[in-house]
Amino acid sequence: MQQTPSHTSHNQDLLDLIPESANKLAEVGCSTGALAKAYKVKNPGSEYIGIEVEPSYAEEAREFCDTCIVGNIEDFESDFWKAHGDVDCWIFGDVLEHLKDPWSTLAHIREVIPREACVVACVPNAQHWSIQVRLSVGDFRYEDAGLLDRTHLRWFTRQTLVELFQQTGFQITEGRPRVLKETHREKFIPLIGQLAKEAGADPDIAMKDAVPFQFVIKASPVASERR
Repeated sequence: MQQTPSHTSHNQDLLDLIPESANKLAEVGCSTGALAKAYKVKNPGSEYIGIEVEPSYAEEAREFCDTCIVGNIEDFESDFWKAHGDVDCWIFGDVLEHLKDPWSTLAHIREVIPREACVVACVPNAQHWSIQVRLSVGDFRYEDAGLLDRTHLRWFTRQTLVELFQQTGFQITEGRPRVLKETHREKFIPLIGQLAKEAGADPDIAMKDAVPFQFVIKASPVASERR
């Protein structure tokens, strides 16, 4: 399968949610290590593990990661999870939507994650106004990058993203929308609100949820189920 193009700049909103006190971090889909490089400036004493399916990206990432593992996290066996039970921050920067079964991956993490650890993630918004507009005219075509990236296997809205983490034993403790500067948005948002109203839903929530391009979240193990 064609891989998502590598990136040399980091997601600042995602970086801001990563605890500066983390001792051991694992970034799934680290690409060429841009986020690792930025985090190491903030916390040079941390151990940063990169996990990357594309060998050429992983080779570049080794300059910034303490360790870089080449492979698909969905293929890793129980020994991997046991060996990484002390990771106190798991990072998924636009990665969960590329997995066949993100529920299973998060459940594996939940089984081994320390009590005070967390997961941080950035996920595209399938409810974005532009997708709704394109669907309304049948224009749903995969692209090389962006919301309709041809390598996306899963799609999440704000609501179903919350459910993803709830169903795997986590609760979202922090979150923020990533909103881009976009032309034509204000023309379509009221129409989305009207559609939601006709469907018996809250138009204000529908309009608000159609604005973000991505959601950036931080999640912790549910307190009643922690080790």
